Amino acid sequence: MNQDEEQALATHEQELRRGTVVFASLVACRQPQYGYSLLTTLTEAGIATEANTLYPLLRRLEKQGLLSAEWNTEQARPRKYYTVTTSGAEVAAALHTQWLELNTSITTLWKEGTP
Repeated sequence: MNQDEEQALATHEQELRRGTVVFASLVACRQPQYGYSLLTTLTEAGIATEANTLYPLLRRLEKQGLLSAEWNTEQARPRKYYTVTTSGAEVAAALHTQWLELNTSITTLWKEGTP
């Protein structure tokens, strides 16, 4: 693969991951997560993302009512914990259905294109 092809691939991978991080964050926040713990959870699941991408996303999902946030000040370091809301769980379930349908469609197309 030449440099132009590698750059194009990197761009397309980034586009593919962008929506995946939203979906994965909603799923991971079924259990309360603070920012760094969510970064770790996603990375361990194979969905690496950067803090400068995740933190604005968490604020946006909270503003949309898909996540709720609560400060925990009982520990030495205060942390803002995010938890999926009922609405967020419904969105995550719909995204999961769509994910499975897309996976089936792509797999079918892939098999049809194989000689």
